[in-house]
Amino acid sequence: MKKVIAINGSPRRNGNTAELLQQALKGAQEAGAETELINLYSLNFKGCISCFYCKRKDKEHGTCAMKDDLTPVIERIKEADALIMGVPVYFMNLSSGMSAFIERLLFSNYIYSNEIPTVFPKSLPNAFIYTMNMTEEHVKQFGMREKFAVHEGFASKILRAETKMLYAYNTTQFNDYEKYESSIFDPQAKAAYREEMFPQQCAAAYELGKSLLGS
Repeated sequence: MKKVIAINGSPRRNGNTAELLQQALKGAQEAGAETELINLYSLNFKGCISCFYCKRKDKEHGTCAMKDDLTPVIERIKEADALIMGVPVYFMNLSSGMSAFIERLLFSNYIYSNEIPTVFPKSLPNAFIYTMNMTEEHVKQFGMREKFAVHEGFASKILRAETKMLYAYNTTQFNDYEKYESSIFDPQAKAAYREEMFPQQCAAAYELGKSLLGS
């Protein structure tokens, strides 16, 4: 049976990102896959420490020297058949946990060579699911898709496969906006948008997960 792993880059186990990942995994299960959801913020790990152990010209080439909770996760990803990364956008960037994960997974397999770009052992279809408080108009205004495209390009190159994307815009941050200083938002408009759009975003995530193994 094929295996699909989803990485939740949000500290919230039951937030927008996690919910969309769950839908994507349901789609993968419908396609016949075994699935696993990993919550990054439950793990004790760090990002790259720039030791360059992974760039050595010996048998350790492409191996991250760090040994922590992320080490076995990366090994399971290398054995998987598809990878889905859930990315909450914080302050116009990837969450720090997801950024550290990408460093550890991708940089260690990226090669400073004119001959080959990667030592990742297989072709691994992959996808990014982005969740953000920003509207689609703001994403275009600030060039966020172009910014994200850098990570997507590296993922496609290093993991030797197509990288798919799903954007969930204008997500709700709080269950009760009255409890927080948030006067720049219209809570009723937020709620109406979520009621209309989040089911569509969940359906899109389901189809994304279902399609990955056919990549």
